[in-house]
Amino acid sequence: MTPNPTLVLLPGLLCDRTVWEPQITALSPQWSIQVADFWGLDSFDTMAERVLADAPARFALAGHSMGGRVALEIMRRAPERVERLALLSTGVHPVLPNEAAQREELIRFAWDQGMTALARRWLPPVLHPDRRADADLVGRLEAMWCRATPSIHEGQIRAALNRRDARDVLPTLRCPVLVVGGEDDPWSPPAQQLAIAEAIPGARLAVIPACGHMVTLEAADAVTALMTDWLSR
Repeated sequence: MTPNPTLVLLPGLLCDRTVWEPQITALSPQWSIQVADFWGLDSFDTMAERVLADAPARFALAGHSMGGRVALEIMRRAPERVERLALLSTGVHPVLPNEAAQREELIRFAWDQGMTALARRWLPPVLHPDRRADADLVGRLEAMWCRATPSIHEGQIRAALNRRDARDVLPTLRCPVLVVGGEDDPWSPPAQQLAIAEAIPGARLAVIPACGHMVTLEAADAVTALMTDWLSR
């Protein structure tokens, strides 16, 4: 029997397989799914190398938020190994003015106040207003972030602050690329997703209405449908 092809899923900042659970459930009958674990790593280079070390020779790749940035570092290193690429709610720009100061403040906040306080500070802004009262969704995300530690948080923030400008990678991509964003995402707004898609030859862009940053959970059915189509092309 021919083994299922492999789909590698890359979670975002302080995230784990929780954010991909709807897609894992839907796609696992046809795909062998690997979910990367970035906890304890403090550079996108190290994260990319771990994925490449754990993945088979050829695979499909999807990254959400920080995971999208790691996906582009993988494409910088080994584009021949990636059959298709999906970038969800991500960015490509280098560190912005004032970003370092803002992120350093978050590092101190997590150490001083703890992960529960950090999760409750982060959650409302990243979700669509209509989802902020969804106790199940909020509870799953808060529990996920609270499984991390201030040290894990600091390491991933340091990785983000030392990131490369990834815009040079976009025009080199030759595999089928899907770019997805939430219409109401304050971290990765639609204009940012449009710019990414326009820089990639043949990329498909999908902006999901009434959705914030956590697209894989906020709009699980829509994202699963988009990824199912992307994987079949």
